[in-house]
Amino acid sequence: MREAIEDRELIALGDPGARMRGTLHRPADSRADASASHRPGVLFLNSLSLPRAASGDSAVHWAASIAAKGYPAFRIDLPGLGDSEGSSSTSLLDFINGGGFTTAAASATVQLVERYNLAGTIIFGHCAGSVSAVYAAAASSNCKGLILLDPYFHLPQAKRPRVREGLSDWARRSAVGGLLSNIYDRARKLLLTLRGSQPPGNANTELLACWKLLAATGVPILLLKAPGIKAQGAKPRLGEFDYIDYVVKLAGRKSRVTAEFVEGADHSFANRAGRAAVQLHIDQWLAAHFPLAEAKAVQPDATPLRSREPNTNHQDSNQAPADRVCALEGR
Repeated sequence: MREAIEDRELIALGDPGARMRGTLHRPADSRADASASHRPGVLFLNSLSLPRAASGDSAVHWAASIAAKGYPAFRIDLPGLGDSEGSSSTSLLDFINGGGFTTAAASATVQLVERYNLAGTIIFGHCAGSVSAVYAAAASSNCKGLILLDPYFHLPQAKRPRVREGLSDWARRSAVGGLLSNIYDRARKLLLTLRGSQPPGNANTELLACWKLLAATGVPILLLKAPGIKAQGAKPRLGEFDYIDYVVKLAGRKSRVTAEFVEGADHSFANRAGRAAVQLHIDQWLAAHFPLAEAKAVQPDATPLRSREPNTNHQDSNQAPADRVCALEGR
């Protein structure tokens, strides 16, 4: 197998017998035999069991775009996934939601920083990958930023009951089913109102605690949200708890969280509109928070989407406090 082609190179991290394998996208302004030293690198994590290329090779597209801007990008397969060694959990979703990949992902940031003399890492996660990204960032002093696509902060079921799936399909196809679905949504909305601003019982409290600790340090975080089923623009479906609004507020006034709604995208962000919007937001966010002196200025080719909650309390900085270890015990 060829280990390098054009601007990419296969890499391996970890110890023999537990190798994490991945792909390095070298920066466009670096030689094939030179490391892109003293600049941050972007580390892509798997979304559930998807390979490191992601849906429709979208991660390949974004990593290549990031490298073209001068930032090294790394797409790795976590242990037991894709090309990496190790055994995957029999209940992968529960494993991820409990922070099972924290040690492996945090270790990857250490190895990449040391091997390529990076200024730090920016961890990129989509869906379940965003859960691993938050846990890993909270446990790693090398993480200087986060890019999260459609993160979730509740404990979803691995598979919905077949009866519920059938009712959902019927509600989407039937006028009567749609009417009953709307009544159900309004009833859930009433329950949300009665409960107030507190998250529901299925909230991932360990993950929310890590998020609060991490965001309070002022580490830059880009959060991108796609429209959901029966969503009302940037707001979720009637009767669903607005976790994105909640975590933005939970982050506190000293945070640097940029939350954007990506209209026209689907959950994978792999359709044409979603992929282009993600690339644009990443380009602008990197240029704002992690500017490269030797890189050319980013020239956006579209009007940026409006932030859910812009933050003007801080000056841009690449620095983040070294102590961001999330204590999961007792929560």
